[in-house]
Amino acid sequence: MNKPRCGWANIANPLYLQYHDHEWGIPCHDELTLFEMLNLEGAQAGLSWETVLNKRENYRLAFDSWDAKKIARYDASKVESLMQNAGIIRNRLKIQAVISNAKAYLQLCSECGSLDAYLWSYVNGEPIINRGERIITTPLSDQISKDLKKRGFKFVGSTIIYAYMQAIGIVNDHARNCAWRHSSLKES
Repeated sequence: MNKPRCGWANIANPLYLQYHDHEWGIPCHDELTLFEMLNLEGAQAGLSWETVLNKRENYRLAFDSWDAKKIARYDASKVESLMQNAGIIRNRLKIQAVISNAKAYLQLCSECGSLDAYLWSYVNGEPIINRGERIITTPLSDQISKDLKKRGFKFVGSTIIYAYMQAIGIVNDHARNCAWRHSSLKES
């Protein structure tokens, strides 16, 4: 018998099911995943999450397994090479944003210790459990977005940041009838 899932989870796509069941809404403290997801959420702007999710492995290859130190050194020729990579979203602004984000990330880590410490300090280390309603932004996503922009991050508007908060488990927005609503709290 199939367990009930959030309505957005495309059950026809195994990657989507894996993402919904084992990642989305589960508190994440892995620095590499936090950096990856911040950039992937930015890549999603104007597109569906499924489009980005289907290209996730290509992004890992194209962006040196999300090694921020390497990405921060990318030059114009690397950008041009990425623009030719059909495995990722070939949007110059989004590609350049990843490079800007790598630089801003390294600076943030030197100031705050880690992206993990920075992000989870906003919620005192405890995920926010919502009622499973459709939310696009919150005062908290507005606040984090504003601060990240001030720090030089790109593609971090409040809507993107709220989706990011959901993805990394700062917010648990699993639907009330979703079998993963409560189990995601236990997998941190």
